[in-house]
Formats: sequence, C-alpha cells, structure tokens
Amino acid sequence: MKSDAFKKYEAEILETQEVIQRSQDFYEFIDKRRSLRFFSDKPIPKKVIESIVMAASSAPSGAHKQPWTFCVVSDPKVKAKIREAAEKEEYISYNGRMSEEWLEDLKPFGTDWKKPFLETAPYLIIIFKKAYDLDDNGEKSKNYYVNESVGIAAGFLISAIHHAGLVTLTHTPSPMNFLQKLLERPSNERPYLLLPVGYPTDDAVVPVLERKPLEEVSVWFE
Repeated sequence: MKSDAFKKYEAEILETQEVIQRSQDFYEFIDKRRSLRFFSDKPIPKKVIESIVMAASSAPSGAHKQPWTFCVVSDPKVKAKIREAAEKEEYISYNGRMSEEWLEDLKPFGTDWKKPFLETAPYLIIIFKKAYDLDDNGEKSKNYYVNESVGIAAGFLISAIHHAGLVTLTHTPSPMNFLQKLLERPSNERPYLLLPVGYPTDDAVVPVLERKPLEEVSVWFE
C-alpha cells in the first residue's frame, strides 16, 4: 500500500534463538512484578513519570483515537483529598457493599478500607477513559473500543512502572466518581484506574502466591 499516510515499518530482525531468549527473559522479568501496598516517600524525578506516561500512551487504540487522559498527582493536598474520599467509599464497601465471599477471598491479602499509600506514594496516576471526544465548540465525536483501548494502555503503564524499578498497585475504589469531581475532569471522561507509584519501603512484604501454570491459562490448537 503506497500513500503519504504510511511509512515503511522498520522491523528488528532477530535470530530465532534470540527471539526465544528475549521472550523468556521478559517473562522472568515481568513475573517478578507484584502489587504493593507499602510505599516509600522517596522522591522520583518528574522525567521518569513523564516517560512512563508516554510509554502507556503508545498503546494501540480503536481508530487511533487514544481515548485516555493520565492525571498525575504529586500535590500533597490533592493526594490527601483523594485518600479521604477513597477511604470513605472503601469503608462502605468493606462494611456492606462486599459480599461475605468477597471479604473471605480478600483475607489472605490483609487488605482493609484504610489506604495510607494514597498519601505516601510520591505520585498518583489516575487513568481516565474518554467515552467520547469534545472539540473546542463542545461538539461530540465517537471513540471506539474505549474500555479495551484504555485497558491495554493500563497494562503498558504497569509494565513501564516495573521496568523503571518502581512499584504500583491497581486501586479501584468503587464508585470512583469522586475522582472526576476532585480533579475537575470534563463530562466525557470517566475514572478508570488509580495507581500509586513509588519505591517500596525497606520492610515491604507481599503475599506468597502461585500463578496459574501455562496449561491452566491457555488452550492450544495445533
């Protein structure tokens, strides 16, 4: 296909053995990623967060609409307001919204409604999905596969955070509408995911877990 709208894709051609090695190396690297709740307040250079956000924003999206906004919060006052509002929702969830089965499933992780990491972590990144776009005149235009696109971008973001030697946690206080109000986002944006970003504390711990093996997470037709 020849067009000014296209350019040649510059592929990196690797020997088969290197392809195998890279795939294994990445699996071993990403398998070490864990969700953490123990954050240090050690500062992170702003440039690191900028690069992480741009890595996430390189994700594919329906019709290349890029239907996301990454709100980056480091202001202690704003973080405190987010924590207060999130804990209010989480308290209600832990004391009524969640089923007994859900609460039982959470016991091995030692979680509760208190979320101090929302203030301790140097940065909070809140991903908003754009249900539709708005131009300068307030006219709407469609976005496509919004949830899928933003979900892929979130995966890129988590991987980029781990690659930078930092840690995060996928936090989803429910409902999350308070984030739209606190961060003064427009009507076409909906909060999708909140991620604290930082270094782990020296005494940070994680639950002992086993991930499902290949035969339980895949089906092969050969």
